[in-house]
Amino acid sequence: METSTEGAGRPDSMPVVAADPPVVAGAPPEVAAAPPVSLSPSRAGDFMQCPLLYRFRVIDRLPEKPSEAATRGTLVHAVLERLFDAPAAERTAPRAKQLVPGQWDRLRESRPEVAELFAEDPEGERLARWLAEAELLVERWFTLEDPSRLEPAERELFVEAELDSGLRLRGIIDRVDVAPTGEVRLVDYKTGKAPRPQYAEDALFQMKFYALVVWRLKQVIPRRLQLVYLGSGDVLTYDPVRADLERVERKLLALWEAIRLATETGDWRPRPTKLCGWCDHQAHCPEFGGTPPPYPLPVRASGPAPAGAPRRREGQGTQGTMGAD
Repeated sequence: METSTEGAGRPDSMPVVAADPPVVAGAPPEVAAAPPVSLSPSRAGDFMQCPLLYRFRVIDRLPEKPSEAATRGTLVHAVLERLFDAPAAERTAPRAKQLVPGQWDRLRESRPEVAELFAEDPEGERLARWLAEAELLVERWFTLEDPSRLEPAERELFVEAELDSGLRLRGIIDRVDVAPTGEVRLVDYKTGKAPRPQYAEDALFQMKFYALVVWRLKQVIPRRLQLVYLGSGDVLTYDPVRADLERVERKLLALWEAIRLATETGDWRPRPTKLCGWCDHQAHCPEFGGTPPPYPLPVRASGPAPAGAPRRREGQGTQGTMGAD
């Protein structure tokens, strides 16, 4: 696909919708819990990683503390988005690095809780190192793409589509490029390192999810999916075909059925992995001796025991993990 999208127009059938607001420490509690009504790549990933984690984030909406890594990712994304406001000739690495302090100020204004990351840094040394790391990630992007030759059709695009089954899919696409020939490329920035080859399919799940949404909205399969890894300086690309997206759709329907069943029964099983060490909800997780909060939704009387009861043996659970295709 031609990388330049200069002169390309905006995809007509991509509606912009509001994003699900993040639940952060200090945020006011939700008025009432409600069953999930849509699925995003991140929430699908949560359920595949650990059904109980999905419950904590979607049903209970437990607050989570911001992390330096995730906040740095948000900052870098904001810088790369805003750089395209400048004329093509001014989209340089020095200009992008100059955007970092201002975007950090805007981020602190919109999300005051992130300032707590550096509350115990009176001299500002940690913050300075953190901002310098963000600048390095921004600078590395210029070794992977040339923004002076790009005119994105969309940036940070919120999309939503309803499948024939009634399942609503939604998400945020970092960048949509449309070539003069009409070919569509979906681009996502990652501030971490590229995965090993054996995990590339897992990494592409998010992009195939987005491709499915775009296909259902425009009846056009994106020509290319592109993951830009700023942490390692790698670019992972994939050209999807209809069969790929049909498999993703079947997988999402099965995943949604498992979520629906868990919602009705209250049976959200923890799935211990090495990622548990980074989880904010250990105090509520039975695997760490914790107790989940009271389940806030009605439970079907004949359903299995809620999370916290003895877990089934391997292979006997109702919500097994699903591969990323």
